[in-house]
Amino acid sequence: MRHLIDPTDLSVEEIHEILTLAEAIIADRAKYREACKGKKLATLFYEPSTRTRLSFTAAMLELGGEVIGFSDANSSSVSKGETVADTVRVIRCFADIIAMRHFKEGAPLVASQYAGIPVINAGDGSHAHPTQTLTDLLTIKREKGRLDHLTIGFCGDLKFGRTVHSLIKALSRYEGIRVLLISPEELRLPSYMLKEMRAHSNLEFREVRTMEEAMPELDILYMTRVQKERFLDEEEFDRVKDSFVLDPSKLAAAREDMIVLHPLPRVNEITRAVDNDPRAVYFRQVENGKFVRMALIYKLLEWADANRPYEHTPVFGQEYVVGGHTCSNRRCISATEDVDRIFRVAEDGTLRCAYCETKAK
Repeated sequence: MRHLIDPTDLSVEEIHEILTLAEAIIADRAKYREACKGKKLATLFYEPSTRTRLSFTAAMLELGGEVIGFSDANSSSVSKGETVADTVRVIRCFADIIAMRHFKEGAPLVASQYAGIPVINAGDGSHAHPTQTLTDLLTIKREKGRLDHLTIGFCGDLKFGRTVHSLIKALSRYEGIRVLLISPEELRLPSYMLKEMRAHSNLEFREVRTMEEAMPELDILYMTRVQKERFLDEEEFDRVKDSFVLDPSKLAAAREDMIVLHPLPRVNEITRAVDNDPRAVYFRQVENGKFVRMALIYKLLEWADANRPYEHTPVFGQEYVVGGHTCSNRRCISATEDVDRIFRVAEDGTLRCAYCETKAK
């Protein structure tokens, strides 16, 4: 059974296959109008979402399929204490594929161990957001014509920004990628990711503290909002929320062919005056998300095994170190649900929680 939990679950060749299919769908939408007729997508959204949930819904409907699910955890049995594992074992009786967003890091990975049908991670806490990554890659490919030999600046919340973490992982597999990390000290990229980036010899990066310092070098500027819901300390949020704001004066130093991406929603990190600049492509980016999710749903259903429940659960998709360690991250699914404590061996030799990447205790 194939799932998409992390961007690296797909090979570079498989990503190319999905992006190529997305472009084919854009070119001839009528051809795919009944590609998923008779299939059902379950959207299990445990936290608020506009773009991602509606994008998945529109994607499945345009493929001729149907959509069931919920958009609020309080309207589901989770409000009664039902676990993720039990929820997906029920949902697999009604659907052919699942898209899950959850506030707990690692929840979609747990779902994939029990569902028996393909599971797509639509965002888990501050951990990963692989379909946004596919959206970003399709947008870069369509706007820049390539996915290699690019300089990209990530600006804003790099600590909790799951879209940033996912895209860096994906880009690390392409040649000639330079990454500039633009953030305040409080929102730097997590140290484990910096270590992993150093381990990739073909990925160059450096940290900077101002947009102005980075702007002239960039092919792509990837803006992110400072996410209040990811902060445990509101005073820390108030101190950094206005740190980095993109306006026309900052764009004056940018290249004419640079593009500005943003996973949205924005708050004040991009002023409205930037919207009419031809380099602002974030609303085209949203539409690309629908097409790439159409391609992903189509491919995962095509790659799926026979649609039947697993005979034994949980089912692990790769080799893990099981038991003997604990995860200290209270945002991790393992902190609140009875799940197997599983860990992977990172490139630096440390054990990392398979659900959230936190170092094992």
